[in-house]
Amino acid sequence: MTNKCILLIDDEETIQEVVQVGIEIETGWQVAIASSGLEGIAVAASQQPDAILLDVMMPDMDGISTLSQLKANAKTQSIPVIFLTAKTQAADKNLFHSLGVVGVITKPFNSMTLASRIAKMLQWE
Repeated sequence: MTNKCILLIDDEETIQEVVQVGIEIETGWQVAIASSGLEGIAVAASQQPDAILLDVMMPDMDGISTLSQLKANAKTQSIPVIFLTAKTQAADKNLFHSLGVVGVITKPFNSMTLASRIAKMLQWE
């Protein structure tokens, strides 16, 4: 797999570490980290990552609001977004897909297969 950059927007340090280590070991992709929606929007605009992993439930600005702002910004609107969420109801997943995300990964997830799941969703294989 080519050298990609994934932006993870998640407020939980444990998730940040697991995702970063799992993806970097499995693929060698670079993982940028933002701890809030506002920080993630700024990092996405400045770094132009190849994809964004976005937590749905965060304080201050949740994932849906963050996604809305990413889609409204010409610099970030075409970056594919995958939601990370503990919400597993079919109605939630249907809502997420209707918002324009390319995929939904449910927490907890297997960190050693995370990158291959991302690659499959983004058709990077």
